[in-house]
Amino acid sequence: MPILSHHSFPRAILHVDGDSFFASCEVAKNPALRGKCVVTGKERGIASSMSYEAKARGVTRAMRLSEIRKLIPEVIILPSDYETYSLYSQRMYEIVRRYTEDIEEYSIDECFADLTGMRRPNKMSYEQMAMKVKHELDGELGMTFSVGLSVNKVMAKVASKWRKPSGLTIIPGYNMHLYLAKLPVEKVWGIGPQTSAYIQKLLGSARVGSARGRAESVTALEFATRDPEWVKAHFSKPFQEIHRELNGSFVYPLVVGEKHDYASISKTRTFTPPSKDREFVFAQLSKNIENACIKLRRHGLFTKRFAFFLKTQEFRYAGLEIKLSQAISVPQEIVRNVRERFAEVWRDGGLYRATGIVLMDLSNKNASTMDLFGDSLKVEKVQAVLSAVDAVDAKFGKHTVFLGSSFRAIKEPAHQDGGFGHNDRGEASERRKNLLKGENARQRLGLPFLGMVR
Repeated sequence: MPILSHHSFPRAILHVDGDSFFASCEVAKNPALRGKCVVTGKERGIASSMSYEAKARGVTRAMRLSEIRKLIPEVIILPSDYETYSLYSQRMYEIVRRYTEDIEEYSIDECFADLTGMRRPNKMSYEQMAMKVKHELDGELGMTFSVGLSVNKVMAKVASKWRKPSGLTIIPGYNMHLYLAKLPVEKVWGIGPQTSAYIQKLLGSARVGSARGRAESVTALEFATRDPEWVKAHFSKPFQEIHRELNGSFVYPLVVGEKHDYASISKTRTFTPPSKDREFVFAQLSKNIENACIKLRRHGLFTKRFAFFLKTQEFRYAGLEIKLSQAISVPQEIVRNVRERFAEVWRDGGLYRATGIVLMDLSNKNASTMDLFGDSLKVEKVQAVLSAVDAVDAKFGKHTVFLGSSFRAIKEPAHQDGGFGHNDRGEASERRKNLLKGENARQRLGLPFLGMVR
């Protein structure tokens, strides 16, 4: 039987998690919203984030706005403002970096930080650092964060989720078993419904056959205290690694710095009202292709295979996968291939609400390194042009220069009223409606705190 860690902090890993992050950003920049039911996602027609006041009234993610209005007539529904959320996110990372440079920017609203060895430079204990980080995040950003400190990433996640919202939970190695004994195994980061059901089947049946034993969920401690050989015999490597982290081992290193190693890159876009206009739908797909290729070029990657799809108003998907003759990062070639096969996916008279592209077989080898006979010269010339386009976009904003096939997607709003009432989909965020001097429709200043009251 494995032995849970009895050390205090052989490694000190911090996890920071923004509470209802998007809605909290809206409240932070407009304190008049504090204490009210706030929901973001007006442009999508469904809730993407909600304040804890709205959660307490029964609002859940992806809930239709029409249902929310029936449930809470006084609800405040706002369009998402991802630029501002990103700026708050960057500020969150900067505050944590006051205590360590080893930061993994895990998502827009959460990060991991390795505090190991920073007690002497920061002249405080790991516990004090965790408290200071939370205090500064809450105070300077005008919203709350849940913070967890433990010996590895899995246990730090357990800690940050333990007391939400606005919790600070510290789990040293010698106390891990106390928390794991109260934690259902399905609440462990990385263990999904299928795996938790399998664990329940294996360990639940192994209990002495009391009705109570069969009804209760298997705890994380029951899984953690199984012999490693038993875990190896029943589970794949990822779950063996989770098992080791639940026993205090440091298995998952922090991924610091900007991410460049992608297995795939995807871009999707929903538009409303649904459309049966073939050229409009194709323009939306073309814009997705351009966006995906911009990301490819940013990370110095090339694709050899891609898939595109259309989604109908009935949420049915149709798509194709296409292999390219050479690895590229230029959208023109992908658009040309899609145009040739588009009729195989398109159905006249159908109503479409979204398009998407997934780029696969990514590598850092482009056509010129793979083609010995000069067939890639045309692609290389296009790549040179796109380098200039990227420079223009960096200066004046994304899609300052774009493909003709994307024209309607760029110039026509993706979300129009379309008879929805309340103009749910067409309203721009405050940042887009109130441009500052020096800003334009596609390029805005990094100032997320306008309107905040101290």
